[in-house]
Amino acid sequence: MKVIGLEEIKTLFNQTDALTRLKAGFEAFSAGRVQLPPAQQFAFSQAEGDCCIKSAWIEGSDSFCVKISTGFYNNPSLGLPSNDGLSMVFSAQTGQPLVLLDDHGWLTGVRTALAGRIAAEMLLPERIERIAIFGTGLQAKLQLRQLLELTPCRDVIVWGRSEASLARFREQVSDIDIQLITTTSEQQAASGATVIVTATPSTVPLVLAEWVQPGTHITAVGADSPGKQELDAKLVAKADCIVADSLKQCGAYGELSRLSADLRESKKVIELGCLLADRSQYVRSETDITLVDLTGLGVQDAQISASILAQLKV
Repeated sequence: MKVIGLEEIKTLFNQTDALTRLKAGFEAFSAGRVQLPPAQQFAFSQAEGDCCIKSAWIEGSDSFCVKISTGFYNNPSLGLPSNDGLSMVFSAQTGQPLVLLDDHGWLTGVRTALAGRIAAEMLLPERIERIAIFGTGLQAKLQLRQLLELTPCRDVIVWGRSEASLARFREQVSDIDIQLITTTSEQQAASGATVIVTATPSTVPLVLAEWVQPGTHITAVGADSPGKQELDAKLVAKADCIVADSLKQCGAYGELSRLSADLRESKKVIELGCLLADRSQYVRSETDITLVDLTGLGVQDAQISASILAQLKV
């Protein structure tokens, strides 16, 4: 079995190919053509950590993938990254392991950011006055960089829990030409933004309904396991359209889980793969609040891993 390290993975990564494969993966999932076992979740409260194991196979494809991803949120104080992990790709013909992608969680971060981009391409408001990013980790940076490829807006505000984490964030995005404000005030970050991204491990709401103006687009990626929450339930209820990577998974522990069954039935709730397959299912109006609820799917790991393998010709 070939082992590929992070630096080689970054060299092999082709964003255009990855985006194409991820879109196809979301569509295949929503069409029922993906075997996707339930995610395994571990919680390590004594270390403020969690671990998730996800796997998937797109029917007819040559390989399947098993991904292990960890998040230990005290790690920065120890001089370690918050996220880590790896993916293993197996032959769907013989079951033999083909490649171990020792990416230290980088591919998980990238495929999540690309999912946010895919949704944003369809849902961003025509006029964007300010981008608000909640979080200072890898995912926050990746989501911001993807958004900046889609909009000329360069007015950015970033929320973090500490001045130290905000200082690290500012240094890590110093190569980008943006007008950056940093704050530890949730209200200041959300107020006045027309695009909001939440990328934190929060277990309490960070963004309240009364802070969000009509016409805002929200991408929420933090509530990816039971117990996590970034958005006020009233804000979720206020959204005119909710796009979920998986209705089942988001309904179990994503932001969508904050809504009662009756409220879900009364709102426009669409799976991302369904919207990709048929854009006419939802057309944004100027004052709509749109919410993308991303809990992360194994098919994303399978597709981005397959993209790396394609560059290797494995």
